[in-house]
Amino acid sequence: MSTSQERIIPTDLRNEMSRSYLEYAMSVIVGRALPDARDGLKPVHRRILYAMHELGLTPDRPFRKCARVVGEVLGKYHPHGDTAVYDALVRMAQDFSMRSPLIDGHGNFGSIDDDPPAAMRYTECRLKPLTSEAMLRDIDSETVDFGDNFDGSQQEPLVMPARIPQLLLNGSSGIAVGMATNIPPHNLGELVDGSIALIRNPDITDAQLMQYIPGPDFPTGGQILGVTGIREAYTGGRGSITMRGVATIETIEHRGRPDREAIIITELPYQTNKAALVEKIAELVNDKRIEGIADIRDESDRDGMRIVIELKRDAYPRVVLNNLYKQTPLQANFGANMLALVSGEPQLLTLKQFLSVFLEFRIEAITRRTQYELRKAEERDHLLQGLLIALANLDAIIRLIRSASDTASARQELMENFGLSEAQADAILQMQLRRLTALEADKIRQEHEDLQVQIADLQDILAKRERILGIIETEAIELKNKFATPRRTVIEHAEGEIDDTDLIANEKALILLTEQGYIKRMPVNTFEAQNRGTRGKAANKMKEDDGIEHFLTCCDHDSVLFFSERGVVYCLSAYQIPTGSRTARGVPIVQMLPIPKDEKITSILSVSEFTEDEYLVMLTKKGFIKKTALSAFSNIRTNGLIAISLEDGDQLRWVRRARAEDSVIIGTRQGMAIHFRTDHEQLRPLNRNTRGVKSMKIEEGDELISMDILPANVIATMDQSESEEAESEEEELELQNEDSEPNSPNTALSAGHGPWVLVITTGGYGKRVPVSKFRLQNRAGKGVIATKFKSRKRPDQLAALHIVNADDELMIVTSRGIIIRQAVKAISPQSRNATGVRVQRLDEDDAIAAVALVPPSNGEEEEVE
Repeated sequence: MSTSQERIIPTDLRNEMSRSYLEYAMSVIVGRALPDARDGLKPVHRRILYAMHELGLTPDRPFRKCARVVGEVLGKYHPHGDTAVYDALVRMAQDFSMRSPLIDGHGNFGSIDDDPPAAMRYTECRLKPLTSEAMLRDIDSETVDFGDNFDGSQQEPLVMPARIPQLLLNGSSGIAVGMATNIPPHNLGELVDGSIALIRNPDITDAQLMQYIPGPDFPTGGQILGVTGIREAYTGGRGSITMRGVATIETIEHRGRPDREAIIITELPYQTNKAALVEKIAELVNDKRIEGIADIRDESDRDGMRIVIELKRDAYPRVVLNNLYKQTPLQANFGANMLALVSGEPQLLTLKQFLSVFLEFRIEAITRRTQYELRKAEERDHLLQGLLIALANLDAIIRLIRSASDTASARQELMENFGLSEAQADAILQMQLRRLTALEADKIRQEHEDLQVQIADLQDILAKRERILGIIETEAIELKNKFATPRRTVIEHAEGEIDDTDLIANEKALILLTEQGYIKRMPVNTFEAQNRGTRGKAANKMKEDDGIEHFLTCCDHDSVLFFSERGVVYCLSAYQIPTGSRTARGVPIVQMLPIPKDEKITSILSVSEFTEDEYLVMLTKKGFIKKTALSAFSNIRTNGLIAISLEDGDQLRWVRRARAEDSVIIGTRQGMAIHFRTDHEQLRPLNRNTRGVKSMKIEEGDELISMDILPANVIATMDQSESEEAESEEEELELQNEDSEPNSPNTALSAGHGPWVLVITTGGYGKRVPVSKFRLQNRAGKGVIATKFKSRKRPDQLAALHIVNADDELMIVTSRGIIIRQAVKAISPQSRNATGVRVQRLDEDDAIAAVALVPPSNGEEEEVE
């Protein structure tokens, strides 16, 4: 009978479960799921790379079977299933999963269609040059700590001596117990630039680092919409980054059939399954949730991705594409969760903290490497000093060795007689006779001198932190020059993103809107200045029954306000309007703005800044005018904002920017104009949802045609009586010159640089009239004559009134889309009663539709002197 008795230890089940679960959770967090912030690797990845290093699978060696590597990892370092190891190895070799793959794979390693890789017995692998240079170099120089493997039979590195922030370079994802990480990949060159910036300025902020690291750089390319999610991830550790594939609209030629437009997808968001995307699109088409798609083809090959979505003839490509963005993985969100292990503990890190942890680790690694190299150099120099002592006492040492009974006694006598250490004595005893020659002796002396210099240099490195930082910077730049590649992911503007304008050149642009609602943007330099009276260039390819209705020049950073006939205002940034060539029709504005099809845009206006001291002056078809603060329009909702209240049958037609001290000039079709102030006495500021007051008394059969604002610093010099006197003098001068050429410039009118009232008629005639010839009146008057018309076959009418300076440039567009750009000074000054000179030669069925001024070079409005 056994005398031993089993002991039963009473244990609280709650405490035991709690302790066991916490131990399990920490094991998963530290040992499996979360990467180390220093080298960016999880234990399985680190063990794979180290096993391959031990096997000698360097980039210059032949490939070896993946099964051999997996077996090495399982047998020595990673006591888990072979599937987990092989899956991790495969991922490190996929160029669509890793921004800079760490393993060079040979064979089938899967595809972006989520095809599985071949079995490990078929595939081969070796290390990438980047891995050898940036991850494993110096691992044998005591730069990192080693620990026991699972059974204590082997040593494995606890971290890799990474020379680059690998965690940000290739990103990481993992689900632990109670926490998860999801870090996007980045561009190598940008990470190096950011690290160097942090070295040179330790007080740099996360926002300032974004100048060097603007955002993630996904291996599959694509686009990132906006920087808000990026900024939140970089400054707070968490953020939702909107990714979008790259799609273009092309015209596909079919032999024997009419050409069709198609959407061509060439890049996908990160981690998007291409085959699943195509299947999802087909499913949506079959369910009639997306209209306008005729066919879907995957034409991808080894040269790149190409998904062709052929459209029906009546489909709007941009509408279909927007539906694809909304309903398919062609647009997806990357939920950044910047969690990593710091000193064995999970921490949520900002961009600066990531780089700081890496730099501190890099400083420690270089310090340890330098200490190792210093120790090796001192040990070698110690032996050389012993050899130099032997060379200096060569005959005595030879006699001592010859007379010694054995090696041990010879070693002992050398140590006693010449003050050598045991290592030095051993080196002398092992020295070959050929090293006694004069040449070899000189080599020993030279090596000793070189080592003395090297030791002094290594000691200086250890004494000065700035030298260590300099080494980090130098080595990082070397890696950047050798391995950096251009950015693949483009960071695009998104609605509500303000700072994204920094990424877009603020160039001059002109915006055309046709009667049937097609809009496009073109660079102003598409049209060089031409002489007065020439025909101009075609600016639009229009349908037969279409014509140019609105024409605006602005800068790409400006906000463009669209006012509809119903008195509703919509807003777009100028650069959001698609660019088109001179021959392009443009895109339907209903694709850009949520306006009903039966609603027309009647005025467009550009605003660079919504200042407090400016107003919008609005004029309706029936002649009601009102003034509302510009700041009331700074936050226009997506579905628009009410700008003015209209009575039945009225329409909002013209909107201009003005200050309280400015004045307004309004013109009619039949050539009448009224000039009155916009101060609070004539026009008091009103809220958005109001109608306004009467602007001008309009003759029967006439209608309002144009409005412009005259700056206050000009009208300040105009006294009412002086303007009336000037008018009477002008009438007298006209009577005296009745028999002379009616359009000849008057010397009194030609003087000065303006400002002038530019008068353009639909028949292509124009003139400059001094502002002083339009006397200030009270609101609601009849006005004065602004121009007379030539008696010709086709009727002529007033097309536009503009306030200009002599050094301005204007652009004129006809109803058929012909544009001419010319200097204002090319148009001669004339009186109000003159008919003007020819400014543009028109085709028989064409007429001037609109006139706009080219914005100044600095992108701001010039102040009129």
